[in-house]
Amino acid sequence: MATKSETPSRIADNKKAAFNYYFEERHEAGIVLHGWEVKALRSGKAQLTDGYVIIKDGELFLIGCQIQPLKTASTHVSPDSARIKKLLMKKDDIKRLIGKVEQKGFTLVPVNLHWKNGLVKCDIALAKGKGEHDKRDVIKDREGKREVERAMKSRNR
Repeated sequence: MATKSETPSRIADNKKAAFNYYFEERHEAGIVLHGWEVKALRSGKAQLTDGYVIIKDGELFLIGCQIQPLKTASTHVSPDSARIKKLLMKKDDIKRLIGKVEQKGFTLVPVNLHWKNGLVKCDIALAKGKGEHDKRDVIKDREGKREVERAMKSRNR
């Protein structure tokens, strides 16, 4: 009998979110999907770059997550790649997130999509936006590390 892997395998990451926001807390939420979306996710056709999470009537919804349909899906159903997807979490966690989001400057952003025990999960982060000067500092540090790596690589040759 085949066993499922314990480590979650990544489907899509939102690298832009880590650049634009400071993450305060991370939460894992289930996601409601159609059958063609699950098949497309198995082949890795997802994008989270412009995604964000809204709260409406005490429920969480993922907006801007693009799942490109497979060619076979268009023959049976009419797929919408930008469909709004509902996120599933415990009610107490949602209420706590609502309280935090209503504070000044907090928002909910999707960080990644991954498989866990055969189900698709979405990591969402309670985040605060970065200022322009913070983003410049990140770029400066990244370029500095890159230069050090190049110098070490050329020195070792």
